Amino acid sequence: MSAHAARTALAANPLTVTQKTRGFLRIVRHGAGPSAIYIITYHKLEMNGALPKPAMAEGAEALIDLLEKIGVDFRMSEVRGALEDILRFGSANIPDLWLSDEEMVEKGLVEA
Repeated sequence: MSAHAARTALAANPLTVTQKTRGFLRIVRHGAGPSAIYIITYHKLEMNGALPKPAMAEGAEALIDLLEKIGVDFRMSEVRGALEDILRFGSANIPDLWLSDEEMVEKGLVEA
């Protein structure tokens, strides 16, 4: 009888599935050397919902910390290539970053 009650309890509390949206990060460097400032903007591929909110990182170490907070996987070759492009050209995109609306607000990447 307890097994039947557990099934009923599970059915009463369905799990909420958060819909993740595909997007990319745009990173632009302003300045050079240790005093460089990086502006990071998350762009959703489906253009509905909140507008992107740029985040700022002062220096390369702050940029790495912010990317870690966002959840960027540094093991991916696209990410390493984008970091090289930022150093070489001053800007780059990090593709295929999946975030839910809640994660984007939590990480400060969209207007709440």
